[in-house]
Amino acid sequence: MNAVVAESVSAEHHALVAPHGGVLRELYVPAPDAEILKRNSAGLPQWTLNQRQLCDLELLLNGGFSPLQGFLGRADYDRVLAEMRLANGTLWPIPITLDVDEAFAAKLPDNAQISLNDTQGTPLAVLTVEDVYFPDRIAEARSVFGTTDRTHPGVAELLDRTGPVYLGGKLQGIQPPPHYDFTALRHSPRQLRDWFRQHGWHRIVAFQTRNPMHRAHRELTLRAAEQVGAKLLIQPSVGRTKPGDVDHYTRVRCYHALLEHYPRDHATLSLLPLAMRMGGPREALWHAIIRKNYGASHFIVGRDHAGPGKDAEGKPFYDPYAAQELLSEHEDELGIQIVPFPAMVYAANRDVYLPQTEVGSQDEVRDISGTELRRRLHQGEAIPEWFTFPEVVKILRERHPANARQGFALFFTGLSGSGKSTLAQAVLARLLETGSRPVTMLDGDEVRRHLSKGLGFSREDRNANITRIGYVASEVVRHGGIAICAPIAPYAEARDEARQLVQSHGHFVEIHIATPLEVCEARDRKGLYAAARAGKIKGFTGIDDPYETPASPELRIDTSEVSVNDAAERVLAWLHSQELA
Repeated sequence: MNAVVAESVSAEHHALVAPHGGVLRELYVPAPDAEILKRNSAGLPQWTLNQRQLCDLELLLNGGFSPLQGFLGRADYDRVLAEMRLANGTLWPIPITLDVDEAFAAKLPDNAQISLNDTQGTPLAVLTVEDVYFPDRIAEARSVFGTTDRTHPGVAELLDRTGPVYLGGKLQGIQPPPHYDFTALRHSPRQLRDWFRQHGWHRIVAFQTRNPMHRAHRELTLRAAEQVGAKLLIQPSVGRTKPGDVDHYTRVRCYHALLEHYPRDHATLSLLPLAMRMGGPREALWHAIIRKNYGASHFIVGRDHAGPGKDAEGKPFYDPYAAQELLSEHEDELGIQIVPFPAMVYAANRDVYLPQTEVGSQDEVRDISGTELRRRLHQGEAIPEWFTFPEVVKILRERHPANARQGFALFFTGLSGSGKSTLAQAVLARLLETGSRPVTMLDGDEVRRHLSKGLGFSREDRNANITRIGYVASEVVRHGGIAICAPIAPYAEARDEARQLVQSHGHFVEIHIATPLEVCEARDRKGLYAAARAGKIKGFTGIDDPYETPASPELRIDTSEVSVNDAAERVLAWLHSQELA
């Protein structure tokens, strides 16, 4: 590493005055220095960024996360959790951290520099590590999300898929992460602010979304813009959103179609590479800061902004208007004006959309939920024009053709001898007996012999084995097939990664075979448990290596209590109840 370049560049991070107050910090180094930094990065420790980290890095480098100059160190992290502020007192509600595994962190010398790379190995930035710390992720979940319930996708990500060590320090940007889709709609804060100036837009109200937009959304955004006399910026999140959301390719096509229904020169579309946390009020505050950095003067905050829905007991995680209240408390400090807006509903008797607060007792309110919309698309049923525009329906039908069955993966997990492979074979036979869909079996032993040949039984190798299974299953599911997986899969983090891979294309059904250890040992035809008890086999799951019991599987079955046929019938009944089989 050329230390002189590193020092001179870090002092010169581009600081631009934002149009509505505050300083925008771009963290890219000048082009000649970037070439030197790129060459020298090859000799540094290498860290491959996951999807969330890539999104965070992009917004750190382009100034979307101003005033941050890198990933948070311990002092900033602690105060963000406790007070929604950085150590210097600046308002900031969400911890932006670089999580790594202990093995990687242990190899780093003091004041190390590391190369942050995309999945192709391309260096994007160099991080000068100023802080290495072990966070209390339970405490982080309580502070940021207000819950430790893993039904919350942000909590599940934090507790089950986030590394145990955080690295804090300043960044030197080499180049942005590459994007090959919708390139004309991907703007940095600087580019978007320049576009506003060129088009004479001075008052801009931004709208955040992670879903397709329909007539209610158009009505809401039009009214909000008219209320404050502003132009409209539709800026959907196209990084990671909530599992099960409509993919951003389909959504962006829907947004394009919807733009034709706004007055000319009234609205524009720009994509935000944000990895959402679904953090409710705190996230709404974060969204407002980001939109200020992108040049907006106003920000629409709707009902249950950035909320993930309901908890394990069926109760909403956040009060529907808690985000509006939190932003109102900080509006003067934020530097962007908040436009709170109630949900818009359709009054059939008047044939108009109204704010929910204006609905009278005589009004006939109609709505179509996301679940109902998906059902109508699946069944090929009509979607009324009062709900959305024909052009949007056409795009959604292309993505979700009527009567097309989405693929799914059945992921059986349990101790050796629990009966998961036997049950998986029984379910396979029943599916082939009653249907014509392609079914692929990924049995643990077979995978070990072929797909994962050469891997051992360390935690790292076992996780790699499950990731490979998850990847193959996701490809089966992507093409509309059924994948049946039956590994031991002892660690929650690997099972969750497999879930993430599959859910990007279809349904993931985790089935915990909860047969007690003593029953599994009694069935031990291979003598593996006896060998493990005698110390002849080390690291055997259930004996001297843990099995992390699934917290909330779709099904839990104890094969010591039911026959194989009855257990298979239970699985099939569940699939039918979910309209998967």
